[in-house]
Amino acid sequence: MTPAPRLTISGLRGGAGKTLLTLGLTRALTQDGLLIKAFKKGPDYIDAAWLGLAAGRPATNLDLFFLPPQELRALFLYAFALPGDGKSADLAIIEGNRGLFDGRDLEGTYSTAALARTLQSPILLSLDCAKMTRTAAALVQGILGFEPDLPIAGVVLNKVGSERHGALIRRAIEHYCPVPVLGALPRLGDPLPERLGGLVLRQSTDTQRADAEAQLDALAAAVREHLDLHRIRRLAQAAPPLPGEKMIWQKGAPAGARPRIGYVRDAALWFYYEENLEALRQAGAELIRLSLFDGKAWPGLDGLYLGGGFPEDFCAELAASPKLALLKAYAEHDMPIYAECGGFLLLAASMERPGASYPMAGVFPVRAIFHDRPQGLGYVEAAVVLPNPFHPQNATLKGHEFHYTRLLPDARTEYALHLGCGTGMGQAGDGLLYKSTFASCMHIFAPAVPHWAERFVAAAARFAARGKKD
Repeated sequence: MTPAPRLTISGLRGGAGKTLLTLGLTRALTQDGLLIKAFKKGPDYIDAAWLGLAAGRPATNLDLFFLPPQELRALFLYAFALPGDGKSADLAIIEGNRGLFDGRDLEGTYSTAALARTLQSPILLSLDCAKMTRTAAALVQGILGFEPDLPIAGVVLNKVGSERHGALIRRAIEHYCPVPVLGALPRLGDPLPERLGGLVLRQSTDTQRADAEAQLDALAAAVREHLDLHRIRRLAQAAPPLPGEKMIWQKGAPAGARPRIGYVRDAALWFYYEENLEALRQAGAELIRLSLFDGKAWPGLDGLYLGGGFPEDFCAELAASPKLALLKAYAEHDMPIYAECGGFLLLAASMERPGASYPMAGVFPVRAIFHDRPQGLGYVEAAVVLPNPFHPQNATLKGHEFHYTRLLPDARTEYALHLGCGTGMGQAGDGLLYKSTFASCMHIFAPAVPHWAERFVAAAARFAARGKKD
């Protein structure tokens, strides 16, 4: 059995202040000298990036859609051990998503409640108290009775209007409900708008980084002033030990030459799961971080990974970049290239915004048209229907999508993936293949697709060997 002090923070809905509470608590405990490992109930890139910044180390996504309970617990314990840091975390903070019981179906499958139950994690409930008093006790009472086996260990009042308002709600909850109130946060506004928050984190300027750090410090100060941090730490420390689990997806790196796989991480593309990069390293790759904007020449590569992001915010800059011609040359030379969502847009014929069209690399004959609302959002299940270097034919993939662009192919398009659920490129299809370049709207999570990294690295090794012969 492995002790791993942990706490899951959840709320009744999205947008109720849960993220600000989690960030402030993570930052405050980190300032107190604790090694905090942050987790986000995924799939999520933006909140996870903020959590990683607050804790001073990358956050890890946890989601039962991707991994069954045993493997999810194994991933949690592996990440809690802080591989590479030389010692384990002192405490884990897990941020839920949406409402506590919100899942994929009537039973709440894959909900934050299901995640907390899988990890036997105490739950700290963030309660939006705007424009209510005694009714807050009725809400908490209903939550406690809805799934009685859930370890709801405490409540934090959020968005209280005054000290008197918070005191009245505290008395009502503690009178009617067998759960303590551990603090009351005032209205904090919205210091981290979702898209702006992502933009701040992906930029590399010192000023923007300092602004993000200052926002986190302000949240920590609010948490420290209004919450009982000592009692909250005790809740986490009361979590029962978890049985040790072996991660079946983790493998040791093979011996021999390490093919060089580049990955673009800059203002345009920054959606990468750290687990995906780690899986490539464990499969034997040497990873090279690249940028589309810094003007530096790229080194010799044997493969290329193009993650997601918001390249549509940089259409003009990307259209003028000589790196697009390089992407086209890589594809023509049969280098293995794996592109997800935003990376796919770079390989399209054009990216279009209202009133303007911008040429892209042109690897695939598709138009990428930007919209103001998401064109694909949520879980994806896909069957692989075309042979390719990265996924076995007939394999079933689990992933997710989050894109504001609609990719319009020409009439001759043959999809590499058939979707069981999700939007993709429309008509239940997604994924295009050109030579050894594979691009789709879907993001994958490597622990849930254990073949991906090994096949990618093997393809890069074959490309490297062919180059030496030539």
